[in-house]
Amino acid sequence: MTSLAGSGIVLASNSASRKAMLEAAGIAFEAVGADVDERALEAEMDGADPAEVAQALAAAKAAAVSAHRPGDLVLGSDSLVEVDGRRFDKPASRENAAEHLRSFSGKVMTLHSAAALARDGQIVWIGSDFARLRVRELGERFIAAYLDAEWPAVSYCVGVFRIEGPGVQLFDSIVGDQFTVLGMPLLQVLDALRDEGVLSR
Repeated sequence: MTSLAGSGIVLASNSASRKAMLEAAGIAFEAVGADVDERALEAEMDGADPAEVAQALAAAKAAAVSAHRPGDLVLGSDSLVEVDGRRFDKPASRENAAEHLRSFSGKVMTLHSAAALARDGQIVWIGSDFARLRVRELGERFIAAYLDAEWPAVSYCVGVFRIEGPGVQLFDSIVGDQFTVLGMPLLQVLDALRDEGVLSR
C-alpha cells in the first residue's frame, strides 16, 4: 500500500492492533518494543486517575524508544481498563483471565487509551480518550469456551478481549470511538502527526 506519510514514524509497540490501525491509515512506520517497567510506574502512580496513568505509560514508552532513535518521531500508546473503581492490567495467566472476566460480568468497563509522541527523548504531544463498554452477564460455560478459543492471544490485551474478534461477544453495548476501543486514540494521533509535519494538511 502506498504510504500517505512522508518520513514515517517509529511505533513504540509490537501490538498487532496498533500496527493494523497505522497500516490501514496509510502511515509508514517501524515497530520497536519499548523497555518500560509498566507495573513499577503504575505502582508509583497508585491512586492516580486511570487516564493519567495511561498517559504516563504512553509517554514513558515513547520517551524510552526515542532516547535511542535521535531525530525520529516516536509514538507510544497504552490502554487501561477500570471496572467499579478497580484498575485491571493484562491477565498474567489463563486462570487470572477467567477471574477478570468474572469481575467484568454484568458491569460497565471504562477503557482509557492514551498516546504520546516523542523526539530526542522529549515528549512533544500527548492525548487520550475513553470508551464505556457494558459487559453482559457471562456464564462459566461461555468463559471457558471463550478462553479455549482466545487464549493466549488475549493475554496481551487489557480487558481480555480483541474487539475485532470473538471479544465482541462480551458486550451488550459500546459507547466511544472505535479506535479508542482498539487501543489508541487514532484520530487525535493523526492530527498530531499533521502538526508535526509527518502528514500533510
